[in-house]
Formats: sequence, C-alpha cells, structure tokens
Amino acid sequence: MPLSEDKLEALREKIRTFPMGPGLYFMKDAEEKVLYIGKGKHLRSRVSSYFQPGANLAESRSPWIAEMISRVADVDYLEMPSEADAILQEARLIKDIHPPYNTDLKDSKTFPYLEITTREDFPGVYITRKPQSGGSRLFGPFTGVRDLRQVLGILQKIFRFRTCTLEIKADDERRRFFRPCLLYSIRQCTAPCAGKVSRQDYRRQIKDLLRFLSSRRGSLLQTLKKRMQEASARQDFEEAAILRDRIRLLENLDNRGMVEEHVQPEVFFQDPTEGLVKLQQLLKSPQPIRIIEGFDIAHLAGSETVGAMVQFIDGRPFKDGYRRFRIKTVRGGDDFAALKEVVGRRYKHAMGGEELWPDLVLIDGGPGQLHAAAEALKEMGAPMPNLAAIAKREELIYLPGRAEPVRLSAVSPVRKLLQYVRDEAHRFAQHYHHILRKKRMFDE
Repeated sequence: MPLSEDKLEALREKIRTFPMGPGLYFMKDAEEKVLYIGKGKHLRSRVSSYFQPGANLAESRSPWIAEMISRVADVDYLEMPSEADAILQEARLIKDIHPPYNTDLKDSKTFPYLEITTREDFPGVYITRKPQSGGSRLFGPFTGVRDLRQVLGILQKIFRFRTCTLEIKADDERRRFFRPCLLYSIRQCTAPCAGKVSRQDYRRQIKDLLRFLSSRRGSLLQTLKKRMQEASARQDFEEAAILRDRIRLLENLDNRGMVEEHVQPEVFFQDPTEGLVKLQQLLKSPQPIRIIEGFDIAHLAGSETVGAMVQFIDGRPFKDGYRRFRIKTVRGGDDFAALKEVVGRRYKHAMGGEELWPDLVLIDGGPGQLHAAAEALKEMGAPMPNLAAIAKREELIYLPGRAEPVRLSAVSPVRKLLQYVRDEAHRFAQHYHHILRKKRMFDE
C-alpha cells in the first residue's frame, strides 16, 4: 500500500534538513526497525530521490525498493567524515543488522588490505583480503581494489619493493646464483631474491614505504604536481596526464579505513574444528559444542547502557542470530545487573520452547559477570547450560564450580575460539553504542 500524501510530505520536510555531505541513511518502519541502509555522497539529494512526486520506483529502481518505500514510516541519517567512511560503515552495518531490503553486502565479501610482511628478512608487499594473523603491517581496509592495484605499481616504482611470494632468507647463499625477474631490469625491484641488495638496505626501503603510507605524503605529491605543471608548460600533455593520474591514485590512498576502527572479523577467521573438540573436553560436556552465544555490556560513564549477544554455530559467526538490547531496568553503570537483565530477556523464549538452548553461554568478564549470568538463569528456573566467562588482560577462563580460573596458552585453539566470540560480542556492543546510540535503532 503506497504512503499517503500527508506522510510523504512529512518525510520530504524532514529530508530537507539532512546534510549535503557524505553519510548513511536508514529507512525504518513504524516500529523503528531498520528496513534498509544506504549511503550517499550527498545525503539530502540521495534520500530525497526516493520520495519525488510522481516517481515510479518500481520502474526506475525495482519492485523490491518500491515495496520497501511503502513500509517506510521514518528516515534517519548518520553523517560521516568522508565517502570512504560511509562505504565501510555501510558494509559493516548491513552485515551486523541484516536489514530485510538490503540484498548486497550481507555475504562474506570483504574489503582489501595492503599487507607488508615485516616478519620476513625481506618483507613483501601485497594486496589481500585474507591477511596473515601476525607478523605483518596492515593498511586499510581500502574501498576499491582497482585503484589500489594501480597505486601499488606506482609505489613499487618509487620504493622498489618485492611483490613476489618467494621465500627469501638472508643467510641463503644460493641467492647469488638466482636470476631475478623482469622487475629488477626495469628498476621496480632491488631483487633480494638474487642477493642484489643487503637485508639492511632492503629494510630501509620498507621503512621508507611505511613512513610514506603512515604520513600525509605531502612532499611527494608536491613534487609530482610541480612536474605536472612543468610538463604542461612545455606542452608535453601526455607526460602531464600520466603525472595527473599518478597524483590522483596516490591521493586515493586516503580512501581507506583504519584496521582497528573498521574491523572485519570475517577476514581474520581461523578453522575452529580443533578448538570445538577441545572445548567440549574442557567443559566435560556429553554433547558437542555447536552453538555458542556470547554476551557483552557497553555504556558511556554509566549512561546509555546497552547489551549485545552474538551467536556462533560450529565456530562461525551466525549474523541472523545477533541481538541488541536497550537496558530497561538498570540505572547507572551496574554491569552485573544489566547482564542479568539481558540474559533473562534473551532466554525467556527458550524457556517457552520457542528457541533452542545454546551449548555454551560465554560472558565477557570475570567471576562477577559469570555469577550474574548464572543468577539470571537460576531465577528463571532454567536448565543450566554450559557457562563460561573470559576476562581480558590475562585471558583467564572462569567456569562454574571451579575455584581457580583456567589458564590456557596463547596458541591454544580453545582460547583463540573463546577470544573470537568474546571480541565479536565486544565489537558488536561497542559499534552500536558509539556509532548508533543516538539513532534509536536498538531492539526494545
């Protein structure tokens, strides 16, 4: 059923107050649930295009979008500092919220990184969507891989690093018999594979590259712009065009996110099979551990407290099972009471037989948080599932009935699995708390 003219005019009036810069917009129904998330370089223009008088969305967009607009009761926005931030945040939010009318970006598609393998004697530089778990320096994620490939070629001409996947050791005497590839001949690589450069000198090249990627690159860009102007002045327009394109590509290095801020958990996924088997042994569970639900609480100086739950099935995030909770009964920064509320609300449906119980309930915290979750289940009269808590810093694991926490090695597959669930619950809670807390997009 199409929106009434009065409702359309009210939405148009609200959209006129939207900023003209980049950002995200949220189409919401009458219950404040998000139907669709989109991005726009010019927010006001982008969103107003959905509500133009006489617009036939079924033909100009799709019947799917036309159906969605017929359900819209409100439109909201989130202004972003840049178009790149908008692209990255849109992808993250769609993966987390799963709005019903977003058909793209719900899958495992990820944005690429620039990875420098600093752990190696002669670090390589690569574009990857699957960075290694350690021993590398990452830049990104980047919003577009095509420009990144081109700018990598420009950087290689300047810093002459290797992009091959050869295993090169500084103490390998056979290197001096190795024939380098064409990149050495055209002066785009110093050929550590053939011993043409010392380890010390090559690492100096990489240090210069890292400094360039971490800085604003102003001096190099100024040099290129000066050369472009000189080429134009002598009417060498072909050279000027080449320099212009290089400048644009180098400037596009800023169209990226930050590794810590724009987290892509699915990028760093590791096979959890061994961890699940050993977790069952640790918990002494007669049943395999297949469904794990992790909880975390987030607040800002005791206000705007929210709870989050993530669900993992067979060690992998199951985004349709994620939940968010606005805390209703707790005032101040009482994490224990907030956790009790969230656990109680989460499992009331399981008590009624409407949902399956998880094989493990994992709490972000220590013995206090573990006790609060156990109390919530006890007060409900619920059958006690496997419970555990994992605390930050020392990464100790607390289990009911054990006086001392379990301390596992940093390489333990059980510890890595529980850390993954805990960190994803923390990220999910913090992401909504800091990014969306003013937009009223939480489940009530």
